Amino acid sequence: MGDRTGEDARRGVTAPHAPHAPHTPYAAHAPHPPRTPDTPHVPQHVPHAPHPGESVRAERERRFLLARVPAPGSVTAARRITDRYVDGTCLRLSRVERLDTGECSYRLTREPPVRPDAPADLQLSEQEYARLLAALPGPELTRTRLGVPPLGVDVFEGPLLGLVLAEAEFESPEDAETFVPPPGCVAELTTDRHFTGDQLARTDREHLRAGLAEYGVALP
Repeated sequence: MGDRTGEDARRGVTAPHAPHAPHTPYAAHAPHPPRTPDTPHVPQHVPHAPHPGESVRAERERRFLLARVPAPGSVTAARRITDRYVDGTCLRLSRVERLDTGECSYRLTREPPVRPDAPADLQLSEQEYARLLAALPGPELTRTRLGVPPLGVDVFEGPLLGLVLAEAEFESPEDAETFVPPPGCVAELTTDRHFTGDQLARTDREHLRAGLAEYGVALP
């Protein structure tokens, strides 16, 4: 989701995105067909044409909506991530804190990269991060990233409290196509751009509530 720190969970990441577009309320989209207990929803991976500037690598990533936070016994690592999506750019300024040691890392990311073979990340010192944070305005998104191999599970807070997403990255398109959705998966969101990091950073609670209702999920 705009994060490249899922090494502990096979680097679950968010698909690259084009420059920010005006937010469209979830309620404006056609609702998903209603589900009943005797007709459970089975998520299906539907390949899609890349967005402008999106690399083919994005086809090797899948994103899911979970009904709840994974059991603590399944978690192998945890990080607290704060991303600032810099206004008017494709840049993301990130702070990542390991919850077991308190160690922090910082980086500036451009998604998509300028060229497919160009590096997307620039590692920063704490001082460089602080200077850029003061100079570059934009909305922020904070979440806890749980390593639940082979997934990275994001547990959100603030206005997005109650939202739990899982992401997985694959070595080949074939691996992506044959991947079995995780237990507790409500729906696949790989092609739903309202659940990408830059859009979630601009989503208020009422829009989130409406969006989750389309998938049969109610916020607490």
